[in-house]
Amino acid sequence: MNALLSRQGHRLLQIGVALLLFSSFEGFAIPYLAAPRLGLSAHTLSGLEAVLLLALGLLWERLSLSAATSRVAFWLLIYSALAILAAYVMASVWGAGNETMPLAAGAFHGSAFEETAIKGIGYSSAPTGLIAFALILWGLRLAEPSSTES
Repeated sequence: MNALLSRQGHRLLQIGVALLLFSSFEGFAIPYLAAPRLGLSAHTLSGLEAVLLLALGLLWERLSLSAATSRVAFWLLIYSALAILAAYVMASVWGAGNETMPLAAGAFHGSAFEETAIKGIGYSSAPTGLIAFALILWGLRLAEPSSTES
């Protein structure tokens, strides 16, 4: 299981660096997006997620989780991070998102399909992220000391 946690931690580091790269390139596209303010939000969000995944990648091996639980936490964390980022990127490209993210989208309102897609993907990231963070917090508990007597 330690090898599994090590692999997952390494994968989180890779995804974190990939998000930093995405954030860097996405920053150049901001002025050309249909909703530049949403593009800036996506740029900031991807940088924040990159740092979060890098930090979690470094501590992942220290989690006290079973193989199944670590897989659930890992995949829910990845899904949550990428789903909310995808919602912001879709909104910035489409010039939509007012129903879901009114502060960032401002007056940009898309078609019913666009708004529903953004809402569905964006809202699905919340419960998956909360479950992932709860499992990570549970995994950070102190391991029970072995009961060896001297």
